[in-house]
Amino acid sequence: MSDSSPPYWVLISVLFSSQPLSPTLAMTLHQAAYDLYQSGGSVQPVAGDLLTGKVHNLRKDLQMGAIAGPAFEAEIETERGSGVVRFLLTRQGLEMLRQAPPMPPPRPQYLN
Repeated sequence: MSDSSPPYWVLISVLFSSQPLSPTLAMTLHQAAYDLYQSGGSVQPVAGDLLTGKVHNLRKDLQMGAIAGPAFEAEIETERGSGVVRFLLTRQGLEMLRQAPPMPPPRPQYLN
């Protein structure tokens, strides 16, 4: 994540996760969900060095206290096993991304 990018906790709000989320994993899920949000798609595959799975667009908005936004669910496989993550893209984060130049794709991380 570059210094000019908003922190992941501004962009994504996790409602439930059966796996611990690292900042890298949260940003990977955010990018897939954001792509779905913009395209109106239903499912987006995700893959990384330590992650494979799918993000599903639930096609509804949720509100949790003062945080609201479109809802998504991810089915993931990590080095810790299978998991499910339910989350939403925050309206604040969506507005920030509309006003900012496009974010570069995440850089791959290699374990040597």
